[in-house]
Amino acid sequence: MTPPLLSLLVFTPLAGAASIWLLPARATRHAAALSMLLGLALAVAALVAYDPAGARFQLIERVVWISSLNVYYLLGIDGISVLFLPAVALLFLGSLVASWRAVEDAPRLHYSLLLLLQFATLGIFCALDTVLFFVFWELTLLPLYFLLGRWGVSEGSGQAAVRYFLIMLAGGIPLLLAFVILAASQSVPTFDLMALLAVSLPRSTQTAVFLLFLLGFGIKVPLVPLHTWLPQFSLAAPGSLTALIVGLKLGAFGLIRFAIPLAPDAALDLHWLLAGLGTVTILYGAVGMLAQSNLRIGLAYASICHVGLAVLGLASFSAQAVQGAVSLLLSFSLATGGAFILLEFLRQRTGSTDIHGLGGAAGTMPLLATGFLICGLAGVGMPGTSSFPGEFLLIIAALRSYTGAGMAALFGLSIAAGGFLALYRKAFWGPVTRSAVADASDLRPREWAVLVALIVMIVGIGICPGPWIEIVRPAAEAWAAGLVR
Repeated sequence: MTPPLLSLLVFTPLAGAASIWLLPARATRHAAALSMLLGLALAVAALVAYDPAGARFQLIERVVWISSLNVYYLLGIDGISVLFLPAVALLFLGSLVASWRAVEDAPRLHYSLLLLLQFATLGIFCALDTVLFFVFWELTLLPLYFLLGRWGVSEGSGQAAVRYFLIMLAGGIPLLLAFVILAASQSVPTFDLMALLAVSLPRSTQTAVFLLFLLGFGIKVPLVPLHTWLPQFSLAAPGSLTALIVGLKLGAFGLIRFAIPLAPDAALDLHWLLAGLGTVTILYGAVGMLAQSNLRIGLAYASICHVGLAVLGLASFSAQAVQGAVSLLLSFSLATGGAFILLEFLRQRTGSTDIHGLGGAAGTMPLLATGFLICGLAGVGMPGTSSFPGEFLLIIAALRSYTGAGMAALFGLSIAAGGFLALYRKAFWGPVTRSAVADASDLRPREWAVLVALIVMIVGIGICPGPWIEIVRPAAEAWAAGLVR
């Protein structure tokens, strides 16, 4: 019998969260770190075990969960999801390092909630039963609510936590309704994703399902005008927590995994809606970034801009676009997630991430400033960084299908790049005007290790993207072929 690799991966953080309460308080952080390192090893093992040339879904684990409803505990991975597993593990490790000395209040609760969030996030990428996926999806809300509400860094963190929880809870309603409609439309109700992908539904049913998915996942992406929660969240939450929300685009993954392949005819009919939302999101995010003075909010708008490119590219319904979207979403975990982790280091040292409270930070923190510049340039798609291959594929796909929207996307991305450089210059260059900046220390060895890992992966993937894109290619081709019934 082969070991249940995915179950071990998914439940390792949950076991770590339970162990924290059985160990001495001084061992809390180390227990969490050990659990995350073990999870990273299992994620790498799953990546090694996955064969891109093999079956579309692999490492499948199936156990009857609710027999009367035909619901299964069903896990599996394909080329679209397998690379996200080590990305999740790495980003959570970076988040742990960012909060290593910052959590003095109830550390057991904090780190157990962080591990619970990792458990739910890994489950989202592995679940192949729609009910199981929905359980993991909703389970992310509880740890995020308490992590933001109790350990937020602004006076409005409690309000931001409530707002985020209610908005995401409301966003789950259309998702659940779509899953129920899909199951009920079968002669024998099923929530098995692999079975649902093999059947064709009436166009009217597909249209309802696609619109429900677009609303539910669009809130999490976020697409304009459903984005209003993200700037407030990024300002209220510590950077270590914002890195997880912005670095892991679960909503965009949901569009790729469920919305388009389960309602292909409706997606093709409503291609203009998907492309239009993507284009508006690109332009709005770029312009919104120009109006910001806080680095955290500026990065939030930049992420909105670039995830809009993924949505626009997906509207071409090509394998190339899926490869580009997955590549770009993976780069978010490195570039944008890493940038927010570095901003948390900056906030802990200076008490601010506003450009008016900084200035000259590169003089006292050159390593941090260099790392943030590299992550930021990767986030805006600088050639030679991890985001460029995905953005290039998406732009080509967009220009082939929507020339005008593709040109508008290029314009918006250029604005976002200029906006980032302007914020960086004001925050890190010039004379030092605050004592907090003058007295700040540069990165410590543990933080320096995080920065080196980020730079190596960002530059390595940017220079040699082929192996990673090739892992996605067979699944992307199957995805695109599934749209033709």
